[in-house]
Amino acid sequence: MDSLYHQTNKLIQEIHTDLGRLERATGSDIHLLENEIQAHLDHIFSNCERLDILVNKEPPTRRSNAKVRVDQLKYDCQHLQSALRNIQHKRYLREEEDAQREALLTRTFTTNDADTSILIDASLQHHTSLQNANKGMDDLIGSGSGVLQNLREQRVSLKGVHKKMLDIANTLGLSNTVMRMIERRTSQDRIILFAGMIITCVIMYLVWKYFS
Repeated sequence: MDSLYHQTNKLIQEIHTDLGRLERATGSDIHLLENEIQAHLDHIFSNCERLDILVNKEPPTRRSNAKVRVDQLKYDCQHLQSALRNIQHKRYLREEEDAQREALLTRTFTTNDADTSILIDASLQHHTSLQNANKGMDDLIGSGSGVLQNLREQRVSLKGVHKKMLDIANTLGLSNTVMRMIERRTSQDRIILFAGMIITCVIMYLVWKYFS
């Protein structure tokens, strides 16, 4: 498990570097680099699924810590996927603006061209809408990242409370039935965490779809 974990963590660090290169890339290098980054992300997601299986095979004394490390990998991977989509969205907007600007500069106008002012006004309005959509996506992604971070912090806090409760339960000699109820509550908290993450990602996608 440790070998697969370190391999996955190394891929995450490489993607951080590749995202920086992608923001500065031009021409055909952009699509090649995007495909390479997405392939690495898919590989990381696959590794995380394998790590989830391996965690359950760890000794009980190491299982909790191993689970936290795997969850951190998943969070980092989701954050990188969002960053890649954000870079792609900005590039699409930039390419569309360049195409519209080029079309406007190459258009031949005459003094009797009645559609000139209409076309310019429409282009300005469209440009403003694109800028507002871009800003809205940036704000939404920032808010989504904050929500995911808060959910993660709450989960870590709940795990700490859970461990303390187990220690207290062992001290007081609580019954096995109560212990199972505590474990069931932990599973429900985990479901709430992932449901929140999924809903946040869906909302971000729908907003992006609406503005684009």
